[in-house]
Amino acid sequence: YGKCGNVEDARRIFNKMPERNVVSWTTMIAVYACHGCRKEAIQLFYRMQLEGVIPNKVTYVSLLNAFLSPAAIAESRLMHACIAYKGFDSDVIVGNAIVNMYGKC
Repeated sequence: YGKCGNVEDARRIFNKMPERNVVSWTTMIAVYACHGCRKEAIQLFYRMQLEGVIPNKVTYVSLLNAFLSPAAIAESRLMHACIAYKGFDSDVIVGNAIVNMYGKC
């Protein structure tokens, strides 16, 4: 549903899942990010952690796609600091996503 642009149905299916892991959370975050739903992606990212699911490198790369606009520069810097604090900024893929994010901000 997410790849087809049907964000609402993707979220409905996500909400019905009896169990969610880092992959399911990251997938839903990616759906929001790819469809310009920055606020929803961020909220889901925080909720994921509140529910005890630890984000991985793919989660951060997916979330960074939500910050690809000049309006998001302050949030972009905050997310970059969070990634650096977690030690993921030294990963090549995450580093490339950070460069891409700043390039589009």
